[in-house]
Amino acid sequence: MTAAESLSSLGPYFAVRADPAPPTGFRPLPELYGAGGPLAARIAEVGRVLGTGEARVAASTAHLGLAARLWSVALGTAVAAGRVPELAGAWFALPPQGPFDLWLPSADGRAATVETLEAAVLEGQLAPLAEAVRAVVPLAPGLLAGNAASALVGAARQVGSVPTLRARAAALARELLARPALAGTGAVTAPGGPLAFRRASCCLYYRVPSGGLCGDCAFTRPPGRRPGVRR
Repeated sequence: MTAAESLSSLGPYFAVRADPAPPTGFRPLPELYGAGGPLAARIAEVGRVLGTGEARVAASTAHLGLAARLWSVALGTAVAAGRVPELAGAWFALPPQGPFDLWLPSADGRAATVETLEAAVLEGQLAPLAEAVRAVVPLAPGLLAGNAASALVGAARQVGSVPTLRARAAALARELLARPALAGTGAVTAPGGPLAFRRASCCLYYRVPSGGLCGDCAFTRPPGRRPGVRR
C-alpha cells in the first residue's frame, strides 16, 4: 500500500484535492481566519445543527472539527510520506457542515519533524484559528488548546489504524503534546502501549441537548446543566 493509498483509506478528514490549481470557489486558507471570513457563519450553522442556543458550545465544536481537519492532513502526510504539507499555501472551500475541502500546492513540503509540524500546524494555523474563534465567541484559551490536543490524538489514532504507520503517528503525537502550546492540556499514555489521552478541559459537547461526554473528557460524568452558568 502506497502512502497516498494509506491516507485515502482513512476518511474525508485526510483527503486533499490534487488539481493543478485551486478549484473554482476555493479561497486562500488564511481567509478562514480573517475579519469578515466565513468562521462566524460556520459557528452559527454548527449551533443550528446541534440544536443548541449556547454560542460557546457551537464555537468549541466548530473549532474542534477544523483543528481535526488540519491535524489529519498534516500528521497523515508527515507519517505516510515523511513530509509536512505547505498549509500556508493551501486553499479551502467551507461547506456548512462536515470537513472543509482542501487544496494543497504541489510542492513536497519540508521534512517531517516535530518542529516542522509545530510550525506548520500549531503556530501557522491553530494559533490564528483560536484567535479568530475567540473574536467571534469568547472561549477560554485552555479549552481551545485542549481541543487542539484532542484533535491531534484523534488524528494520530486514525493514522495508526494502518499498522505500519501506528508507531510513528503515536511518537509524533506524544512529542507534539509536550510542546509549549499543548503542554498541560492533558495526560497521555506512555510509549510502549496504545496511544490514549485524557484532556484537562472539556469541549462543552455534553451541553448539547443530545450530547454526552467525549472519550477523552476531563469529566467522568456530565456536570449538572444550569442555564447561565459558565463552565
